Amino acid sequence: MSNSDPKPMHPSSWAKKTGFKPKFSGETNASDSGQIALPTNTTQPDTNLDLESGRVRSQTLPDANGNGNGVGAAQGEKVLVKKRRESDGAPKNSVPSTNGQANAPPPVDQPLRRAARHEEVVDDDEFVHRQSHMKYELRDSPGLVPIGVYGIQHYFSILGSLILIPLVIVPAMGGTHEETSKVVSTVLFVSGVTTLLHITFGSRLPLIQGPSFVYLAPALAIINSPEFRGLNENKFKLIMRELQGAIIIGSSFQALLGYSGLMSLFVRLINPVVISPTIAAVGLSFYSYGFPIVGTCLEIGAIQILVVIVCSLYFRKISVLGHRIFLIYAVPLGLAITWAFAFMMTEAGVYSYKGCDINAPASNMVSEHCRKHYSRMKHCRVDTSQALKSSPWFRFPYLLQWGTPIFHWKMALVMCVVSLISSVDSVGSYHASSLLVASRPPTPGVLSRGIAVEGLSSVLAGLWGTGTGSTTLTENVHTIAVTKMGSRRAVQLGACFLIVLSLIGKVGGFIASIPDVMVAGLLCFMWAMLTALGLSNLRYSEAGSSRNIIIVGLSLFFALSIPAYFQQYGISPNSNLSVPSYFQPYIVASHGPFHSKYGWLNYVLNTLFSLHMVIAFLVAVILDNTVPGSKQERGVYVWTEPEVARREPAVANDYGLPLRIGNIFRWVKWVGL
Repeated sequence: MSNSDPKPMHPSSWAKKTGFKPKFSGETNASDSGQIALPTNTTQPDTNLDLESGRVRSQTLPDANGNGNGVGAAQGEKVLVKKRRESDGAPKNSVPSTNGQANAPPPVDQPLRRAARHEEVVDDDEFVHRQSHMKYELRDSPGLVPIGVYGIQHYFSILGSLILIPLVIVPAMGGTHEETSKVVSTVLFVSGVTTLLHITFGSRLPLIQGPSFVYLAPALAIINSPEFRGLNENKFKLIMRELQGAIIIGSSFQALLGYSGLMSLFVRLINPVVISPTIAAVGLSFYSYGFPIVGTCLEIGAIQILVVIVCSLYFRKISVLGHRIFLIYAVPLGLAITWAFAFMMTEAGVYSYKGCDINAPASNMVSEHCRKHYSRMKHCRVDTSQALKSSPWFRFPYLLQWGTPIFHWKMALVMCVVSLISSVDSVGSYHASSLLVASRPPTPGVLSRGIAVEGLSSVLAGLWGTGTGSTTLTENVHTIAVTKMGSRRAVQLGACFLIVLSLIGKVGGFIASIPDVMVAGLLCFMWAMLTALGLSNLRYSEAGSSRNIIIVGLSLFFALSIPAYFQQYGISPNSNLSVPSYFQPYIVASHGPFHSKYGWLNYVLNTLFSLHMVIAFLVAVILDNTVPGSKQERGVYVWTEPEVARREPAVANDYGLPLRIGNIFRWVKWVGL
């Protein structure tokens, strides 16, 4: 591919295409968080705000003498500039900006240089030397040791997203601690394998694949289906096989959506105003599970939440050896500190009551004293689980370990819709991460390819039996912004480490032994983060627009109110339901308002309309695509045009498939560059 094309796209053409203007009403641009920003003119770049340091910084282009003292130095910072690496292959007549758009070409006699990653910025209290952008970008490979360290760090920082879903769904399916341990190990294994597949053959962005909270609500709805009530023997394996069948069919639909090119057409309906309430509704929908479980052992659960909040907010600027340890590892640190506290309380005998046996069911306890304290013994003690002792040292998760999947179309149709919501979530993650690490956003073809690989990854998750589909973790984008690690080689090496870790059975057993009150405490933080990350997509649009305010407000309200109507329909106030109160929203299939002669249709409609994210998506996508609004107001995502990607080697190197595999897709334009 030649880089001699003398006609780079002028920024005005990008502006006309996207509708973006240099300044947003009432907002400040932030390049580190992926804020869309266009240069105000061809000679003076925008001034950006560093969200973490709270100070303004500016990037400069060198003057005619190449001294780096040209425009953009009004704030007095000293900015170092250097030549763009030859490996980037970028044409010298254009340079990609932080939002993936082309800046104006410099004069012929002025060679364009790339701003260095380091600059001096004024902090709250003193001058500090800190990194202005990413430590390592998409194609950087600094060496085996650095990428290994950063890769492992990347996975530990999103540990909660990887392990929490199995800790919720397996007990709900009637599984034992040993079965929870096996599912956790399987999730870690599949996450490592699918991450390697996605980075190598999918979008090629450093995005971790794992069990998404998008799949949690439909999984709970299937688990609490009427046909599974009253089952005791082999209940876990039966429900798991049903989930496997639904996930395999739904994920096959997602793969077809990507490889057929339909995703390229569907993405035209998807923009920040649609994605924001949809993802926010996922986090808001689990409020009935979070603090009610924390309240079963308030002194442990409240400490869990407070420690995570203190680490992630009050200690977020504390650096150790140049790393913001407390911000990056807020969840693992919170878990470790709380677990240590609960262990000391257990060993001190605080939760030991004379004459009471925690291993005896509450129904068999004769003493009123023991029945009174049974809940505290069950939820506060850390030695009630035998998962760690019973787990083997080595265990290889194998295909169809729970048996042959069972296929029911009514459950599969629910999962098909959920896979569509999962694709919507991934669209926002692709765009936001590309602004941080890549030269330009991906093309619609690359986006379709990524969604297709996610579908195939979820098929693998269904075959292995993780209980949920596999998709891009939304929290991953926040991790990239915080750690400033965007190298895909680092994430690939971390995925290999995760696969090795999954083979150690004691690791799964250790995670499975986390008390459920600590799981709920972590989920309160994770779901709140997911809600905030969803709403953060509004920064790509005019968040103050009355049009957008009304659409987002209606989407969120109806996302909570309409499912509440379905969930409460037909239930009398004094009804004695056999499921816990926090699972009652997911038994709607048996009593919802749809009562046609087709049982499968009743199941599908009652279940789908009880899912908050489905309602949020439907309301948002209909209103946003029917209510008039400019592209700037709607915040339409910017995707790189295929012809631009083909003529700029930097973009081709970012998203091109390795090992000449891209030649296979040369005839299939809708899944390539």
